[in-house]
Amino acid sequence: MAYGHNGFGGGMNMNALMQQARKMQEQMVKAQEELANALIEGKSGGDLVTVTMNGKREIKSIKLKKEAVDPDDIEMLEDLIIVAINDANAKAEELSNEKMGGFGGLGGLM
Repeated sequence: MAYGHNGFGGGMNMNALMQQARKMQEQMVKAQEELANALIEGKSGGDLVTVTMNGKREIKSIKLKKEAVDPDDIEMLEDLIIVAINDANAKAEELSNEKMGGFGGLGGLM
């Protein structure tokens, strides 16, 4: 099998390849910064519980409406919090896939 003089089939230009890699890395860093700065809300119980997280899935706040707090039914509140977190997480994953999907499936690793 014959290769070009630089070891790459078809004589690919190494400088062009390096420039493309640098550009892709810059785009990935920018997408990661956008994810870190994005705020995503997950809700449950008709907005009784709201969880806010960033695109890196770090929880930033949990808001509870007074009606969500029933001392006789703590389990319901716990369930509402879990549902709101899962809702926010699903939205964050969707945003991550949107921002990072072009980088070979790395979005799920962020």
